[in-house]
Amino acid sequence: MKKLFCLILSFALLLTSAAAFAEAQPEESLFTPGAYTGEAQGIFVPVKVTVQVSENEIETVLVDATGETPELGGIAAEKMAMAIMNAQTPNVDTVSGATVTSNAIIAAATSALEQAGADIAVLDANRKDTKDAGPKAEKTIDTEIVIIGAGGAGMTAAIMLQQAGKDFVILEKMPYVGGNTTKATGGMNASETHYQKEQGIEDSNALFAADTMKGGHALNDSSLVAVMANSSAGAIDWLDTIGAELPKISFSGGASVNRIHAPEDGSGVGAYLVDRFSAKLNELGVEVILETAATELLADADGKITGVKAEGPDAVYTINAKAVILASGGFGANEEMYTTYRPDLKGTVTTNAPGATGDGIVMAQALGADLVDIEQIQLHPTVEQTTSILITESVRGDGAILVNQSGVRFTNELLTRDAVSAAELAQEGSYAYIIFDQKLRDNLKAIEKYVKSGITVQADTIEGLAEQLNIDSATLATTLADWNEIVKNKRDTQFGRTTGMNEDLTTPPYYAIKIAPGIHHTMGGVKINTAAEVINTDGAAIPGLFAAGEVCGGVHGGNRLGGNAVADIVIFGRIAAESAMAYLAK
Repeated sequence: MKKLFCLILSFALLLTSAAAFAEAQPEESLFTPGAYTGEAQGIFVPVKVTVQVSENEIETVLVDATGETPELGGIAAEKMAMAIMNAQTPNVDTVSGATVTSNAIIAAATSALEQAGADIAVLDANRKDTKDAGPKAEKTIDTEIVIIGAGGAGMTAAIMLQQAGKDFVILEKMPYVGGNTTKATGGMNASETHYQKEQGIEDSNALFAADTMKGGHALNDSSLVAVMANSSAGAIDWLDTIGAELPKISFSGGASVNRIHAPEDGSGVGAYLVDRFSAKLNELGVEVILETAATELLADADGKITGVKAEGPDAVYTINAKAVILASGGFGANEEMYTTYRPDLKGTVTTNAPGATGDGIVMAQALGADLVDIEQIQLHPTVEQTTSILITESVRGDGAILVNQSGVRFTNELLTRDAVSAAELAQEGSYAYIIFDQKLRDNLKAIEKYVKSGITVQADTIEGLAEQLNIDSATLATTLADWNEIVKNKRDTQFGRTTGMNEDLTTPPYYAIKIAPGIHHTMGGVKINTAAEVINTDGAAIPGLFAAGEVCGGVHGGNRLGGNAVADIVIFGRIAAESAMAYLAK
């Protein structure tokens, strides 16, 4: 018995000692402490992520995505870094509107952590951000005006309202400002501007309006077109006052003269304007409420606007206001919506920002707003199909040509977008190559993004370029020689091109980008009058509801000319703000 007791006691002591020993041992470490860097391809450049880890914690995450666009390389990178820190795993939700860059950040962070010895499955199993956030708070805001959308039109209106001392709220459903404006690459059409006069370019508002009506196949609302043309020089002057000068003037398809205004260095006009607008809003102390989507327009029994319902990550809002400016954009990123009107476009690549889903159109319809030209959807002819990167029209305007797989030109490259798109679709394989040289690249900053993104093919000789494109080298060489002769004589007897012929293509290396049409702009939307008031199905203005930009129809008719979208957002963004202020003053 005594022996049995001793055995039991010894066993108990052994268990106690084992437990104590186990408690004393540190848990198995997750990482080898140190700093590690991973890399993965983003849209334009490789994205780098550096993590600093201790044995069991991701201490810091630094994302270098500076070669991406501002909204991708800035806000999205910051959000992803914070999410990885909070979750303690790289597998976090992507940032809406920045999927490619977000996935690159995830891949780069995964690489860095694996270098640190991490088992990603273990990190995922122990992620730290799985708590239920609970119900959202309900908040009420009282203001005078609500702007829905912080793209070019919305930011223009916001600057106008703030400069006038008005009380307003601006909502943006995406985690960054800019909307589809960030996708604009060419410039802004304007006539009778001081820049044109200084450069000896003869133009008129009447000619601008006539070109726009012709380009839109006369489906446009001529009164809106006249307002856009007549207001364009004043809009350029206003942009000057906020530090958004557009002094470089060139040709764009459908224009009779050089009319499209761009930044001095030839960079994409959209990113340039968004940067300038954002800087001005910051200077004026305007805060955009990000990641907050308007869900409903509110009106009283008489149909008069009384506010907006909205929802953000942490709260739902009732915003009481006397007026609303719809600047929520078109629906070119909403396949379900655009195929309702154009079933033939199902599966077509889109150049649109992901926020262009037509929400404003749907909300306005619920209040009885009329729609116009809703089935008119534009294809842009030069879209790289694997990345959806739009090749700015300025490349062709500055002298590039299009060739098919046989290595020959097949159209006047500077016809309207619908005509060039149709010509491409008629080629074998329904695609083409845009061809340019080093001199053109040097003159147009926007091309640098294409090169960095890896979508260009280049060679020191035309024959070398042809070989990479699997085109007969003699044919392509003849095509380039013929084109250079056309430039020399300023006469295109084959296709009648008369513009974008100032420089030949003789400076190596030579470049090509494979392109095809992609959905670019939805010309249709809510009906407005010249005061940017939204019109209902009875033909009357909805009291207190205004709209500007791609959410509207009527300005562009059956086809939008390159450069007119930026003109539209700036001009009608200003008009909507002025009209809303006048409405409040009644």
